[in-house]
Amino acid sequence: MKEFTLPTHTQFLSSAKLREIGYSYYYINKMVSQGLLVKINKSIYENMMFEGETSDFSYLSAIAPNAVVCLMSAARFYNLTTFIPDAVDIAIENSMKITTLPEWPEYRVYYFSKERYETGVATADDGTTNFQIYDIEKTVVDILGYRNKLGVDAAKEVLCSYLGRKDRNLNKLHRYAQKLGVEPILRTYLEVLI
Repeated sequence: MKEFTLPTHTQFLSSAKLREIGYSYYYINKMVSQGLLVKINKSIYENMMFEGETSDFSYLSAIAPNAVVCLMSAARFYNLTTFIPDAVDIAIENSMKITTLPEWPEYRVYYFSKERYETGVATADDGTTNFQIYDIEKTVVDILGYRNKLGVDAAKEVLCSYLGRKDRNLNKLHRYAQKLGVEPILRTYLEVLI
């Protein structure tokens, strides 16, 4: 019987990488049945021998490399809210598809128009992985735009926290609000808060 050895420093392995290491599809399926690999989608496997740190964002590169962390998950990352999301909010463009989502962590998918999806994308690092996330101003604008779904109190808390930051960029916030049709809402909130 073949002894299976997998790299302990890599959390996700593609079927191409496994074949490069020397495993045929027969042995890949054997490793899945033995619990050494968990199939994420048709070409990506989670390596159960991985010994590094993981985070809620580490699965993004495997399940949805084009996804962008958004809304309350982004607000939590930027310390704009005390709310702890029960799922990771991710955005993809309307025309994109995600075939498989893991059972854990739970992901909540938002389908954005091309303009909303492409505006304000940044890269972040949470100490375990790099991932795409909307910058702080885009996060605030999106939350104002989705305030009826997320809750008016959540939108108010996020905006108040943002306004209290030294690194805020109100010009950029207004530009995003104009571009995405949220400026009247932003103006109303600012009139009430200031």
